[in-house]
Amino acid sequence: MNEAIRTTASPHPDTEGVDGGVGLTALLVAASRAIESRRGDSLAQDVYAEHFVRAAPACAGWPVRIEQVPDGDDNALWGRFARYFGLRTRVLDDFVVRSVLTGVRQVVLLGAGLDTRAFRLDWPSDCVFFEVDRAGVLAFKHQVLAELSAAPRARRVPVPVDLRDDWVTALTGSGFDPAAPSIWLAEGLLFYLPGPAETYLVDTVDLLAAEGSALAFEAKLEADLMVYRDSAIYTATREQIGIDLLDLFDKGPRPDSAGRLEARGWSASTHTPFEFTRRHGRGPLPEPNDALEGNRWVFAYRRRP
Repeated sequence: MNEAIRTTASPHPDTEGVDGGVGLTALLVAASRAIESRRGDSLAQDVYAEHFVRAAPACAGWPVRIEQVPDGDDNALWGRFARYFGLRTRVLDDFVVRSVLTGVRQVVLLGAGLDTRAFRLDWPSDCVFFEVDRAGVLAFKHQVLAELSAAPRARRVPVPVDLRDDWVTALTGSGFDPAAPSIWLAEGLLFYLPGPAETYLVDTVDLLAAEGSALAFEAKLEADLMVYRDSAIYTATREQIGIDLLDLFDKGPRPDSAGRLEARGWSASTHTPFEFTRRHGRGPLPEPNDALEGNRWVFAYRRRP
């Protein structure tokens, strides 16, 4: 294990699967994708998301369509927050699709969770998805998808390893080629990691990504996360499904990962989610005491010479 990861790992215990801790947040996102998929103005479709939610006892009774929520879109969790996840899914779908269209054929999902991009979008036959996550999470996903007889539309390679362990050896041992361009996605991941762990992860991607590679990640830039403890989103998530996101997020200072990549020759652009809400005409807009205020989506490219 890299020492930066070992010495700065979160003090909060995590479960191996999706029954609690950070693993349970994967089910929150899956439920949000299920709700998004059923909307008439849906930005992203995921026919598998509902099945993940229904297969996990930990989220019994969670909605999978907005009509199952008594206050509908006025609900801070299943309305505004779920729309945020729906928008994020669409924006990152578009990022991966655009990058594949440039000829890149390796996609690495860091903290893949219940991501189903290999199954629900069309890909060239020689495209390969490396899904890096803990064994318990990947096993749960495999079981649900196998029961559905779901077939991936690209080659899918699960890489069962904790990102606090030697995931580089696990990834390259699974067939990842550092000499070929690659697409990297860290969706809903970095804010659970201490700052030094984020820096190590970004530096490692920099070492493994050949010219022509691309990276997208989500960051949180609030100076003090606890200022938003009573925000509508965090309060609703705690009270309605028992997930205290602020207990799971790392509270330390965040590194400037976009600036670090630019210093190493990448081009990077940083955006608020609200920019994409306006672009797509769907999604959250700023509000007072907004837990999404510090969220940023970063897109970085290692250009070919």
